[in-house]
Amino acid sequence: MKRYLLLLICTLLTYPIMAQRKNFTYKFYGFVRGDMYYNSRTNVEAVDGNFYLYPMDKKYDADGKDLNANPNSSFYTFTTRFGLDATGPNIGKAKTSAKIELDLGGFNLANYLLRIRHAYVNLDWESGSSLLLGQTWHPLFGAVMPEVLNLNTGSPYQPFNRSAQLRYQYKRNKITLTGSAVYQLMYLSTGPNGKSEEYQKNAVIPELFAGITYRDKEFVGGLGMEMLSLKPRLHSTVNDNVYKVDERITSFSFMAEAQYRIDKWFFAGKTLLSSNQTHNAMLGGYGVSSIDKRTGEQKYTASRHSTSWVNAVYGTKWRGNAFIGYSKNLGTGDALVSADKFYGTGVDIDQLLTGLVGISYNLPHWKAGVEYGVATAWYGKTNLSNGKVNQTHGVTNHRILGLLVYHF
Repeated sequence: MKRYLLLLICTLLTYPIMAQRKNFTYKFYGFVRGDMYYNSRTNVEAVDGNFYLYPMDKKYDADGKDLNANPNSSFYTFTTRFGLDATGPNIGKAKTSAKIELDLGGFNLANYLLRIRHAYVNLDWESGSSLLLGQTWHPLFGAVMPEVLNLNTGSPYQPFNRSAQLRYQYKRNKITLTGSAVYQLMYLSTGPNGKSEEYQKNAVIPELFAGITYRDKEFVGGLGMEMLSLKPRLHSTVNDNVYKVDERITSFSFMAEAQYRIDKWFFAGKTLLSSNQTHNAMLGGYGVSSIDKRTGEQKYTASRHSTSWVNAVYGTKWRGNAFIGYSKNLGTGDALVSADKFYGTGVDIDQLLTGLVGISYNLPHWKAGVEYGVATAWYGKTNLSNGKVNQTHGVTNHRILGLLVYHF
């Protein structure tokens, strides 16, 4: 495996030299990144702890000791990244370009593997229209993102997802209109069979997004709306009898974002009224609201969350940052049948609050920094009548991150 990985990396490194063609340009880029972190307790996380989300609830042993009250720490470099930007000859009046970007964050146990981050082609017309086909940032990631040192880029408050999509944009002066059809593969919705792409695939309808963005030299602002339709199951079993069922859960989410840059200052924020956004690394999901006694066919209701973050950054060579994120469980539209038939992420959390402060030293091609974060999740019991969480108790994690990046 290591031999094939080395061969592929060498091929990518030498590709701009070997594959020069008339009317094509190539630009290779990337970075080597090392992350060292410490957590005061066990957490919900991904990418072997580098992608941090929130602290786990207390879990007691026979003596009443919290099994999750264990500190942990590690150091990783597998988020190292490399990519290639290419431009090619026009197709009619359309300028053509492409991007391929990889990192080493796809892994199984101790085997770190290449993972596709971006892989798309783009057609750009002088009239203002553009068409992108391939994998890139989910449209809810948006034009505004926080500047923090942690790899999670503000999750679970900032939507985080890269998916295959068809994206059309129309730019006129400072306004951009966006329409996207998005398909799941790496970042997945959850359901009766855990996380899987089958729920969207069986629903046939892609995830749909429409948005508008205003952009000038100092200010960026945007609004967006998303629709997600899933089919949790195709059949059910009742008393050893199998029945074909027609189940679907459709949800809508709304987003507003803004950022402002002036001199050495950067201010940004985003707020979402989100529904069933587990595939975007956010809190939420859906539960069963009714069950047909004869066939077992189920109807579903999505949980809703109000989620916001704000971010302030100051400096150039020495750069300080502060971030606050907050998410509130607003419950479900209909009553739930059972808490055991609730599929999602953090569905037993009423509120989640995270604060970050960090400082970095920046030179051409180099960045070194440290960031401290504290996150508190208020866990409780699900009220089946409305999906809200009550009888809560707080659980807090303290996290320290050290970062070193070399860009090339």
